[in-house]
Amino acid sequence: MDGPKAAKKRKLTDKSIPNAIIQDPEFTQDSKMYQDLLEMERKLDWTMMRKRMEVQDALSRNPSITRTLRIFLSHTVSGQVWQTGGTAESPKFETGEGIPAWAFKIEGRLLELPNQRSRDRPPPRKFSTLIKRMVVELDRDPTLYPDGNIVEWPRAPGHHNPVLDGFTIRRTGDTQTKIRVIIYLEHYPEQYKVQGELGEILGLREDSRVGVIQALWTYIKLQGLQDKADRRMIRADDKLRMIFGTDIIPFQKLPELVNRYLAPPEPIVMFYTINPAVSPPERPSAWDVEVKIEDAALKSKMTVMLQSTKESIQALNKIDEEIALHAQSLHNSHIKRTFLESFANDPARFIQTWLESQSRDLETILGSGPSEGMTVRQEELKRSEFFQLPWVEEAVAVQEGTRLAAKGMQS
Repeated sequence: MDGPKAAKKRKLTDKSIPNAIIQDPEFTQDSKMYQDLLEMERKLDWTMMRKRMEVQDALSRNPSITRTLRIFLSHTVSGQVWQTGGTAESPKFETGEGIPAWAFKIEGRLLELPNQRSRDRPPPRKFSTLIKRMVVELDRDPTLYPDGNIVEWPRAPGHHNPVLDGFTIRRTGDTQTKIRVIIYLEHYPEQYKVQGELGEILGLREDSRVGVIQALWTYIKLQGLQDKADRRMIRADDKLRMIFGTDIIPFQKLPELVNRYLAPPEPIVMFYTINPAVSPPERPSAWDVEVKIEDAALKSKMTVMLQSTKESIQALNKIDEEIALHAQSLHNSHIKRTFLESFANDPARFIQTWLESQSRDLETILGSGPSEGMTVRQEELKRSEFFQLPWVEEAVAVQEGTRLAAKGMQS
């Protein structure tokens, strides 16, 4: 819909200045500065767009960070002889009262990053979300303790297996027990052990699949192993020849080749001893292990970088509109100056040219109106008042004199 409201919404976007002003020696320096600013703005816009695309690409892969997971092992005992003083009543097997027992606890938490502001800290994660699988082996005589010496916890999401800060294993007994805890960590992205010659060549022990492929590609580029004629082909050096099994291999087969040398990572193995005959230690035993998790803080920062605030967008739009208005004002001033300079240099010729131009414009306007293409003079000839003007008598006299003079010359 065209109208006053639609006209108000139309904005000026052209920020260029006339070439005549750019080439004018009087404005050379200022024009060059303005052109340099426009060029810098274009480069800055291009750079920002490229960086934004890079950040979006990084967000699609989700950034990761290496954090320290501190695992605590501890135990408590109950119903032991040293606790009852040897005067306790006979144990009640129906209720479990008075039966010597112990409880083994496995807990864990991520250590906070140093010098991190409280508002940048992501919400704490439960210990069980950082574990893929856990096995606890109890070194006890199964004939004396038939209630199970191997406890396994495979993570399975669902209401029946909620997230936990720790695990507790309870058993009866009063004898010393050695415990082995095996934990398979949940890394993000998933980590693999790099085996054999590939690990030695790249100097990697564990990494993600993408990380190993990138490390291999970096080695290939540094050694200049791409074929000069066909860049899609990789020529093996003495080290890679043992891995490739051939002298040349296509680039697209590198992931398949890397997969042959990847294996599940080694689990975390911890040992602990429970001696119910003595009081448990006051402080739990602790192990620090590294785990890779999704960097939620960096991801949120990168997301904020891509999302411009409403205030900044409005401010930028306002500045662009002001620049466009100034550029349009400069265009108008240039037209006025050219008009006045032409009049000052030759007023008579300028007036004649201007009148001719205005006449043509008027004829063009009327030609598109009710007269349906007729010129101004043709439109005026239709009116009787046109022939009653003072010029008619003089025109008739001149025309008649010209006719008689031509007739006299012929006779």
